[in-house]
Amino acid sequence: MTTIALAFALTAAGCSVKQYAIDRAADALADGGSAFASDDDPQLVREAVPFSLKTIESLIEASPKNEKLLLAACRGFTQYSYAFVQQDADRLEDKDVKAAQVEARRARKLYARARAYGLRGLDARHAGFLENPSKALAATTKADVPLLYWTAAAWAAEISLSKENPDAVADAPQMLALADRAVALDEPYDEGAIPSLLIALEMVRQGGQGDPATRARARFERAVALSGKAQASPYVSYAESVAVPLQDKAQFESMLKAALAIDPDAVPRHRLANLILQDRARWLLAHRDSLFAE
Repeated sequence: MTTIALAFALTAAGCSVKQYAIDRAADALADGGSAFASDDDPQLVREAVPFSLKTIESLIEASPKNEKLLLAACRGFTQYSYAFVQQDADRLEDKDVKAAQVEARRARKLYARARAYGLRGLDARHAGFLENPSKALAATTKADVPLLYWTAAAWAAEISLSKENPDAVADAPQMLALADRAVALDEPYDEGAIPSLLIALEMVRQGGQGDPATRARARFERAVALSGKAQASPYVSYAESVAVPLQDKAQFESMLKAALAIDPDAVPRHRLANLILQDRARWLLAHRDSLFAE
């Protein structure tokens, strides 16, 4: 009996040490990847991120309900897909339509993977979320905002690349419900990230009050104020999501030039995002003639 008890204790201790290591890794990964966020070399990050994402996925296999790992996966796959895969798809469109379509499908799949991890994270925090999101959403709190935001961001991006799929487009109200809940719980989260996301979403919201462009402008102003005018994201989003549909070329150019005027080194934690979005702004300006009718 003593031998059996000792073996059991050692096995339990081993499991405990393994879980402790996973939990510590989850804590580090959930901090937001500050080493990546402040990097000044997007290409270096592009090459490093896939290994990081697969590491996160391997840890999730060992700890399937770890909320921090699920958040890290949702955020990481969303950021990687937007920053690199979707950008490639857009740039390829002028040169090779088939290759662009392949990259767009890949981006959509990565967004879907991110969305699935986000929903799993919300379900881990609120049992039954996957079965009845509407009911569970009412129970969410400020602590859930990171998962709500990143899940909504991934879902919105996935829908934007699935316009030919009616089932995906039909999910828009559920996606908007997550974003609306997030902004209601913590509008200043991540220095205006949620209003910045809502700039584009207001333009496609069905049944919203008033003019979509007016709502989008209000979101833009809040995002700029909360970011301290230090992030390119609101300006690029407004240029693409509002100025192009309205065919307001002057506003389009003004917004993108404002994004390019931001000093990426002024706020190191936003350096990488600003560099990527400023590259996007330059590409959009170079393609303005194809976006606006003469």
